[in-house]
Amino acid sequence: QVQLVESGGGVVQAGVSLRLSCAASGGSFSSYNMGWFRQAPGKEREFVAVISWNGDSANYADSVKCRFTISRHNAKNTGYLQKNSLKSEDTAVYACATGSSALGPPLSSPNRYTYWGQGTQVTVSS
Repeated sequence: QVQLVESGGGVVQAGVSLRLSCAASGGSFSSYNMGWFRQAPGKEREFVAVISWNGDSANYADSVKCRFTISRHNAKNTGYLQKNSLKSEDTAVYACATGSSALGPPLSSPNRYTYWGQGTQVTVSS
């Protein structure tokens, strides 16, 4: 089993940058894809980005593709989400996930993942 802990959230002004971290332990982090999801108050969980097990490919939601960058450092068992040009619409609880299967739902679906962090709150003020 893999345990994930997010950090780096907080309250920031629109237009600034923020980097979230996802520290993994208790399993083979490098064996799995890693995804980021977010959930705003009153809304469903939304796909943000996913990176392959070795970091050689990544995909993003259209809403963040030009502003966010997903990365990972497997030697440190840590994933990252660099968030630039933050907007008020980015306000949400951000959670990382891993344990993706090679089969099943698409990587943009929360149902693809087995292990989840508790989430970190990001609040963007205008």
